[in-house]
Amino acid sequence: MRKYLYIYKSELMSQLQYLFNLVFGFIGCGIILFIFFNLWHYIYSDSSQIINGYSVDQMIWYVIITEIIWGACMGRTLCRKISNDVRGGNIAYNINKPYNYIGYSLASHLGTATVKGIIYTVLALILGLVMMGNFPTTNVLELVLVLISSILAVVISSLFTIFIGLFSFFIEDSSPFYWLYSKFILVIGVIFPIEYFPNVVQPFLKFSPIYVVSYGPAKLFVNFNINDCISIFVAQFIYILVAYLLCSLVYKKGVRRLNVNGG
Repeated sequence: MRKYLYIYKSELMSQLQYLFNLVFGFIGCGIILFIFFNLWHYIYSDSSQIINGYSVDQMIWYVIITEIIWGACMGRTLCRKISNDVRGGNIAYNINKPYNYIGYSLASHLGTATVKGIIYTVLALILGLVMMGNFPTTNVLELVLVLISSILAVVISSLFTIFIGLFSFFIEDSSPFYWLYSKFILVIGVIFPIEYFPNVVQPFLKFSPIYVVSYGPAKLFVNFNINDCISIFVAQFIYILVAYLLCSLVYKKGVRRLNVNGG
């Protein structure tokens, strides 16, 4: 465990050298938030109107939280790195290292996600307060639980990205699969809560990664409920276990195939 903590710290310190780039990268996120601020105010003609259980303030804060999580766990770079390691043969050097490649990739990516998450959280909350002029009613315990849920969401998203990246053992490029996954989360999970979809679709979405990667933490932030909190945490821990097992399975099969083909 200590070696993965060292990898995490090393990546964390590395990312701190490029704070300006990360702050500059928030501009795109800020533009999206500004667009949705105006969009939802247009949809909600009456500020006291409730649509599918959400007020206009809750909807905007929902998008803010999902954008923070999405901005922190952007996995395109991670997926590309794993694909390049597999296709370029660099992964062969990691097989005999005193650490697990999946654990190494996860710890390294979480170091990057931590710095991005902090920057995006500070800037997005400031932007949200400027646009909205208010903050959802909550307490310290609820905020801590939302933070833990958000961290688990980033871990799950990172594991799914590693899982997709490891497909490069069997196909030439796994980037198209990550593109599909990212657009699925972005279009369906970041922009709209599950309650906005037809009733026949909602049960399927609650069993999908959307529930644990984006919807869960944002839902707790805008409308905290202890029963929802328990359900989301249980689902997130199950997803972490399943995602890690899937990563391990694909990695072992990939390494076995690599050894059979002579490295």
